[in-house]
Amino acid sequence: MTSLVKAFPVSLPFLRIPESSKHHFHVKVRSLDSGANSTSTGFSSDSVVVNGRSFTRGKDEVESLFDGERFMRLSSVREKNRGKGAISEDMDVLWDDGYGTKTVKDYLIASKDMIRPDGGPPRWFCPVECGEPLKDSPILLFLPGTDGVGLGLTLHHKALGKVFEVRCLHIPVYDRTPFQGLVKFVEDTLKLEHASAPNKPIYLVGDSFGGCLALAVAARNPQIDLVVVLVNPATSFARSQIQPLLPALEAMPNEFHSLVPYLLSGIMGNPLKMAMVGLEDRLPPRAKIEQLSGKLTSLLGYLSVLSEIIPKETLVWKLKLIQTGSSYANSRLHAVKAEVLLLASGQDSMLPSKNEAQRLKKGLQNCQVRYFKDNGHTLLLEEGLSLLTIIKGVGKYRRSRKVDFVRDYVPPSKSEFERVFFRDGRFMQAATGTVMLSTLQDGSIVKGLAGVPTQGPVLLVGYHMLMGIELQSLVGEYLKQKNILLRGIAHPAIFGGRFESSSSEFNFQDWIKVMGGVPVAASNFFKLLSSKSHVLLYPGGAREALHYKGEAHKLIWPEQQEFVRMAAKFGATIVPFGGVGEDDLVELVLDYKDLMNIPILNNYVRDIARSGPRVRDEAKGEVANQQLFIPGLLPKVPGRMYFLFGKPIETTGREDILRNREEAHQLYLQIKSDVQTNIDYLLKKREKDPYRSVFDRMVFRALYPSLQEVPTFDL
Repeated sequence: MTSLVKAFPVSLPFLRIPESSKHHFHVKVRSLDSGANSTSTGFSSDSVVVNGRSFTRGKDEVESLFDGERFMRLSSVREKNRGKGAISEDMDVLWDDGYGTKTVKDYLIASKDMIRPDGGPPRWFCPVECGEPLKDSPILLFLPGTDGVGLGLTLHHKALGKVFEVRCLHIPVYDRTPFQGLVKFVEDTLKLEHASAPNKPIYLVGDSFGGCLALAVAARNPQIDLVVVLVNPATSFARSQIQPLLPALEAMPNEFHSLVPYLLSGIMGNPLKMAMVGLEDRLPPRAKIEQLSGKLTSLLGYLSVLSEIIPKETLVWKLKLIQTGSSYANSRLHAVKAEVLLLASGQDSMLPSKNEAQRLKKGLQNCQVRYFKDNGHTLLLEEGLSLLTIIKGVGKYRRSRKVDFVRDYVPPSKSEFERVFFRDGRFMQAATGTVMLSTLQDGSIVKGLAGVPTQGPVLLVGYHMLMGIELQSLVGEYLKQKNILLRGIAHPAIFGGRFESSSSEFNFQDWIKVMGGVPVAASNFFKLLSSKSHVLLYPGGAREALHYKGEAHKLIWPEQQEFVRMAAKFGATIVPFGGVGEDDLVELVLDYKDLMNIPILNNYVRDIARSGPRVRDEAKGEVANQQLFIPGLLPKVPGRMYFLFGKPIETTGREDILRNREEAHQLYLQIKSDVQTNIDYLLKKREKDPYRSVFDRMVFRALYPSLQEVPTFDL
């Protein structure tokens, strides 16, 4: 087997890890070749090549050098047969993404281990924490910020490693490779990976200075399919508060350099947000404050490591490198053809990142922005969202030239579920007090979802409440009770990004994509049913979700069936369901007709409707009039949300539906009638619910805190 370094000569240092820190961080070496004997993760036991020189060693000695428990190994990495040994593509919902288990303290400890002088050039390494990715996963190259260590993704290694082949660039402390040299180094790796898998995208994640590097490489390689993720890119260095400090840093005596980390800590990132990583959100307020205080104190004790990561001469060199890289990247923005996702912090005291996001969005051909108003410069090391969650939420994860919303979908992790349904959605959960009912085969109605089949494919067909206000409760409760994710058929406007700006935060539309939303299309519907998914379908679509005054709980469906024959083709079980409660949460004060009568707003509404994607141009009837607009709503004292899933309808063996359109239409009318019957049942029964009001539910929980559920009406 040809050794990696023989084909790609680099320096290979072996940095010993102190016994007390062995568990914090490991990296691994892989073979370059793809031959039959290339599955080893190390080198030949009798020869090691370093900088062109061959060293013969005994077997025991070489095994000691590559012992992952005792040594770190940094190397250039490439592996052609990536499919072998990969985990199954069928990922479980609520999988463990590890987010919150690592903190900035782990980053500082691991960085201290990696920065020992070795005299080597820049190189790639693979964090062992990333593990083996899914088969056919794309490669992700991480380009670090000013520190150059390459551990900026420490908080995200486990999550990213599930669906990416992660490679991190390490620039040794005393390396003085010029910017053009770094561009050439990354570019060579890019071309090598592209030649190995030309139909897969390559992800470049550039943090701060790494953002300049990523843009420079992208501009020089427009023919390669790239997805560039920029995190507070240093392209704004000329307007930053750091540049004027360069002369002062050069003149500063070495003995005062140890104070620099403490002076810069306030502008490099948000220490409070760093300490909040992994904080147990469900703790009582006092316990949470105590835990946060302990984390913050522990973190401040490690700040001195920064002076070792970036000694004075290295800091001066890096600032000059950023200056060069910023000018280089800015002069070539017009040549960047890649998809760009820009993450900008609102509290970045080092760079004017928010203004830079506005500038780059205008200057780049294909750029989306997500704004994080409470974070500082070191966004990837602070409390917030997982980087993988962000990539999924903006629809940027793909394994081929075009995104496949079914094949490329990554199910929500446990941390994502807890955030959207228990942290950010805590108020919604309390306000709705959701009641889930289902119907057994004998027609009896029971609490919970026992009447809904577990074995797919299952098609849930129901009523779309105002503004889709029911989605969080419906999807969350379904996942919690059945451990099954609903794949919702959603309006394509959610996926277009047409109305996004440079200050767009991670929002409800992004969470719809994270939690399984799929743009409405016959091909996507076909793929979901063929993969035996549980599919959520609203025949009324946008017209029903954006209904007018007086149309609450009214079905506004197309005249002809659009889904029955497809369901029968795959033998899917159809479950009609009804939901009520929108009128207990919000009051509709301005509908489409009202907005069109307001001179200032009507032109804006027309522009939205004209530019929005059309889903049913050939549909007839009222549902074809799908005008997109934002209605005027007023919140109400919350009542309660109720769902009733009707008796399942089997389509297996129903060849008559496939052959006879009239039979299919009759089944369609039956489903519509069942949905309306479910709605009428809930509207009548909720009047007898003693805990319909949020105040009554609050009193009940105060009196009976040990009970998990608040009772409802008698069935």
